[in-house]
Amino acid sequence: MKLLALLGGLLLAGGLDADAGDIQAGRAAAGMCRTCHGLDGMARIPLAPHIGGEPQAYLEDQLLAFKTGSRHHEMMSIVVSTLSMSQIADVAAWYASHTATAALPKNVDPDAAPDACVSCHGISGIATTPDVPHLAGEANIYLDTQLKAFRSGKRKHEIMTPIAAGLSNEQIREYANWYANSLLDIVANE
Repeated sequence: MKLLALLGGLLLAGGLDADAGDIQAGRAAAGMCRTCHGLDGMARIPLAPHIGGEPQAYLEDQLLAFKTGSRHHEMMSIVVSTLSMSQIADVAAWYASHTATAALPKNVDPDAAPDACVSCHGISGIATTPDVPHLAGEANIYLDTQLKAFRSGKRKHEIMTPIAAGLSNEQIREYANWYANSLLDIVANE
């Protein structure tokens, strides 16, 4: 019970200290992440997101959400339950230390980017603020699934839930395809 209170307090306070986290310890701990997310943060399976170069604050918040149960995934909830708070900070520091860049495919008009998304996720899918994930190069099935989870209330977020609630299946597919087609490059911190 005390652990849940501590974790809840950390979530309310905005997560862990953004400067916390040992990158090399995170690299070692990330060995358990590599099957799905790769050691470089480039997802190996379509239902796992790319996490290399994601903002550290975002990664920490998501790991804490899995640890506290406010976000559930059959694999992530189990894996993260074994991590200590310092390991969460370390893993987030490791993946955040990578550099993610994205570009639109040739002959794609940037003005066609989804208006509902670009202010936070950027035109090419690189987040514009530290508490928002990159969407560039994600599998369209992953993006589609997450938007539908926000729309149904299965996944909750103060901004994404109301945005997704107003999206049709066609819009979700269109937005997912837009970011899936963005060309992602992750340079790992080796």
